[in-house]
Amino acid sequence: MYKKLGIKPEILELSEKVEKEIKEEFEKVEKIEEINTLKVLAACQKYNLSDMHFGTTTGYGYGDIGRDTIEKIFAEVLGAEDALVRNQFISGTHALTVALFAMLRPNDTMLSINGKPYDTLDEVIGITPNKSSLKSYGIKYEQIDLVGNEFDTEKIIERVKQGNIKLICMQRSRGYALRDSLSLENIKNIIEEIRKVNKEVIIMVDNCYGEFVDTIEPCSLGADIIVGSLIKNLGGGIAPNGAYIAGKKELVELAAERLTAPGLGKEVGPSLGINRSLIQGLFSAPQVVASSIKTAIFASRMLEELGYEVSPKYNEKRSDIVQTISFGNPDKLIKFCQGIQKGSPVDSNSIPEPWDMPGYTDKVIMAAGTFTQGSSIELSCDAPIREPYTAFMQGGLTYRYGKLGVLRAISEINS
Repeated sequence: MYKKLGIKPEILELSEKVEKEIKEEFEKVEKIEEINTLKVLAACQKYNLSDMHFGTTTGYGYGDIGRDTIEKIFAEVLGAEDALVRNQFISGTHALTVALFAMLRPNDTMLSINGKPYDTLDEVIGITPNKSSLKSYGIKYEQIDLVGNEFDTEKIIERVKQGNIKLICMQRSRGYALRDSLSLENIKNIIEEIRKVNKEVIIMVDNCYGEFVDTIEPCSLGADIIVGSLIKNLGGGIAPNGAYIAGKKELVELAAERLTAPGLGKEVGPSLGINRSLIQGLFSAPQVVASSIKTAIFASRMLEELGYEVSPKYNEKRSDIVQTISFGNPDKLIKFCQGIQKGSPVDSNSIPEPWDMPGYTDKVIMAAGTFTQGSSIELSCDAPIREPYTAFMQGGLTYRYGKLGVLRAISEINS
């Protein structure tokens, strides 16, 4: 069976050795999984989740008690006052865009404190010119780069003291940057430092890829608003689309009025039969995220054994589900991504190639044989075709499927 999947005997033999080495790391992941499972179960019980909440609304979506209950459960799990959890969000980028346009006004300034955000926000902010960008509305953008993998605290505090900053944003995951993901400890520390000099500035965290990797979320550390996608961690591989915005009640309401219309806010938005999928996805998410992290740990150790540069190392603490592998060679990078595709359950006969994908500055290759289009909680791997030719791998609905996908990809680059 392994041979039929294209997995070489020597790669399989190496995997058996590696799995013995990473057993202790898996046990740490499982402890976090259990705590997050308890959180979800407690939230479902607190709000008396019932079969009636799985119903549907159409049209305006007035009086959707399922939608409203699900949002209370999400808020509870995320440590937030309120949450906007909607299938009307097309993606995490869409939810981030809604949040930014909701909270910023002409002449306001937003400050990114971990350098440039993810590539798909370039046109939203106006880094890449676009007539519908924040910049086109007179909203200013500044950024302060990380120093190594740490916030430049002195420079950030100096800028905040100067005033005229409406919103500070940070991106928990690394995106396509060759840096570590932001640890919760670093996020907590920088929020505390900012609050010493400014208690009013809005602090927003792009939480994509980070949910349930640890036992708490950024709202519990002082973040005012967090944003994430439901075809990533919290959708558990079941939610077919959607995203969330969670945090302070007044800020969530602003986001709702931007998504719908002023005066309507959270009161409208039909669920269209998606309620069961959203809450079942959240219910499954602790286990699915744990499987994704285990897949990443396994891949990290396997590729390190084969001589490639990986980040994080298999035994390093993680703050997101993303695993990077630097190949130093475009052909190997492309073959690895193609191997992930060949090890997938959907479209395994397709061969991904680099292309000029909208929203990205370099050619990008994306491998994702997923049940939900673009789902990166399912095993996927993508990469900009630029030096040092680094693959960004994430997801794995179950560890066993994730492991097999990684073994197929490694066999591909060693063919």
